[in-house]
Amino acid sequence: MAAGCAAPDSGRAFAPANDDGIPAPLDGLTGDAARGLWLMRARDPANCVLCHAVPGVSVAGDVGPSLAGTGARLTVAQLRLRVVDERRVTPQTIMPSYHVVADLNDVAPQYRGRPILDAQAVEDIVAFLATLR
Repeated sequence: MAAGCAAPDSGRAFAPANDDGIPAPLDGLTGDAARGLWLMRARDPANCVLCHAVPGVSVAGDVGPSLAGTGARLTVAQLRLRVVDERRVTPQTIMPSYHVVADLNDVAPQYRGRPILDAQAVEDIVAFLATLR
């Protein structure tokens, strides 16, 4: 695994302290949990409910695990890494890498060369996931 990832929307780099998480917020931003829930429900760009059951959301997929209790099981750093690039945790995942653009296959034309989620959206989703205890 790489020692760090480029944050394409900012041109800066962030580096996990270890392969298990990204401890510092992207671009030093603070997440908003309410906006994070909105993003997770939204069809575009995150569309988390396509694959995951999310507490409080009636429409849910079952391809990925339920996100209930995620904030109790994982640290904020671990949550951030999973949203940014789940491949670093589970290389064979089908979950999109939401904040990287390198080493991706079969990328939809509208996302080529740019991340699906900008740094603020990542932090908003992480803030919401952290509330799921």
